[in-house]
Amino acid sequence: MPALGLFIAVGLAGCQSSDKSSSENKNIADKAFVEPGEYDEYYGFLSGGYSGQLSVYGIPSGRHLYTIPVFSESPTNGYGYSEETKALLNTSYGKVPWGDLHHPELSQTDGKPDGRWVFVNENNTPRIARIDLKTFRTDEIIELPNTGGNHASPFVTSNTEYVFGHSRFAIPVGDNQDVPIDSYSENFKGALSFIKVQDDGAMDIDFQILVPGYDYDLSRAGKKASSGWAFFSTYNTEEANTLLEINASKKDKDYVLAVNWKKAAEYVKQGKAETMNVEYLRNYVDSETGIAKSEIKKSVRVLDTKKVKGLVYYIPTPKSPHGLNVSPDGELIVASSKLDANVPVHSFEKMLQAIENEEFDGEVWGNPVLKYESVLAGRVENPGLGPLHTEFDGNGYAYTTNFISSNVIKWRLDDFKVVDQVDVFYSPGHLMIPGGDSGQPWGKYMLVMNKITKDRYLPTGPELFHPAQLFDISGDKMELINDFPTEAEPHYAQAIPADMVKENQVRFFKLEDNNHPYAAKSESATKVERNGNEVHVSMTSIRSHFAPDNIEGVKVGDTVYFHVTNLEQSWDVPHGFGIKGATNAQLLIMPGETLTLTWQPTKTGIYPFYCTDFCSALHQEMQGYVRVSPQGSDVPISFGTGS
Repeated sequence: MPALGLFIAVGLAGCQSSDKSSSENKNIADKAFVEPGEYDEYYGFLSGGYSGQLSVYGIPSGRHLYTIPVFSESPTNGYGYSEETKALLNTSYGKVPWGDLHHPELSQTDGKPDGRWVFVNENNTPRIARIDLKTFRTDEIIELPNTGGNHASPFVTSNTEYVFGHSRFAIPVGDNQDVPIDSYSENFKGALSFIKVQDDGAMDIDFQILVPGYDYDLSRAGKKASSGWAFFSTYNTEEANTLLEINASKKDKDYVLAVNWKKAAEYVKQGKAETMNVEYLRNYVDSETGIAKSEIKKSVRVLDTKKVKGLVYYIPTPKSPHGLNVSPDGELIVASSKLDANVPVHSFEKMLQAIENEEFDGEVWGNPVLKYESVLAGRVENPGLGPLHTEFDGNGYAYTTNFISSNVIKWRLDDFKVVDQVDVFYSPGHLMIPGGDSGQPWGKYMLVMNKITKDRYLPTGPELFHPAQLFDISGDKMELINDFPTEAEPHYAQAIPADMVKENQVRFFKLEDNNHPYAAKSESATKVERNGNEVHVSMTSIRSHFAPDNIEGVKVGDTVYFHVTNLEQSWDVPHGFGIKGATNAQLLIMPGETLTLTWQPTKTGIYPFYCTDFCSALHQEMQGYVRVSPQGSDVPISFGTGS
């Protein structure tokens, strides 16, 4: 009986503990729950890594709202396939249909995210794109010459005067590109690109700064106290070209590169830059026609830091630093040294004093290396294993991920003491606090993007989406409130209060403003015209038919352009267009818009086409036919809808 009594007591205690745990879990879940029909507090923009796209999530719910196609073709809506968007993927190497998107960065005004644009980088074929947050569409992509691996990118200055990026992989720069790989230290260089952003968002490279051939990993612009400067983490200061896991990890310290970009811009205006012959493309969507165009650029202005002094300073930093972050007041520069036991924190004020007092410890290319202790503000002691990235909550605290020990620490900015730590699952890379890299963080939530999924969700074979974990950081302790899978491999994210973006949305495109050269703004304006082997079909779509929906006179070997205009003038009434045998994609056309699909029939026959997006109760009836006759036949062009 005593044993039985003990068993019952333990069982009851266990039930009570379970009930309490269930109640606590419900309270936690409530913090991330967004009722059906209600909106999230924040838009979250998560990079898609090797997908080349940018994913949009609601925060705190974790709802996947949309995927913005940027550097990769998207059969979902025809991006990169339609004649209107093809040019956005042009590069000096030809059309590149894939990209590796790592870092989003919101435009800023006075150091605060402003909701106009989000910039994203492409690591593989170095490019930077600008996305318009009125339409959630890619408006412009610019290629970066003299660059390999555009990783330390695309970060903006406090008023979005510039967006900048840097080489992760040094390459030969100049006329002679064919050099032995083992001549790395002699011929390989890094190029920092400063891209001027106009009031309408248009981008072009203002100048580049040449620096040694280190690997430049991540960067941030200064703000407030450090406005006018930019900071870059470096590794491989050994300038190794093989087996970098050993040969690029020999030195006790690498560098944080401090760049006075305002002075650089002044030097360029004073004519101190050299002009270098290069080739790169600027692709942009023509605001009048909605058709993307490409400009070939043939030169860039370059400031060579071997020749031009007073622009760059090297801050010794242990060891292979990865993440690089600047505190909201612009005073502290945090370099997460992934192979060191501590996180070094540099002081901008002390950096300026060290420069003024010439507290130097050598030079690189004739530019000063500052004394480590002269610039150091302090260290975060024993943060965990493998510190990578830091963000700030605006309330005097910083948060740093540790990849190896799979945790996040919270530490004070005034004394660098760790005050909280939480485990994450598993191996976190970046973390994101809304506004956490700006001068005005919204310190309520922290999103941690983990690299290993393992047992977090239902298994999907050998390939798994990466997990994101959302924490409430409004209290003293970090509290996990949501956990959701993400598309591809998010590297970094940005978030902004939804009210700063959602009220500015374009719901549909006004037909009267459609200046596409092949737009048919009414069914009476539809036509099919032959010009040699080209056939242009100006057609319309509306619930629930195409006009024309019967087309004859197309021949094998023709190139047919279907210019489809969606006549709807209501929000959320897209129409799709797909045709049998198309070797590219389908189209998804928004109300008031014209998009073009190119089709090259190779066989005679009757080809059905149809609306690919369920648009009405008679969606299934929204279809038509194209007759394709043999090459050389005398079947004339004819078309029509109804009788």
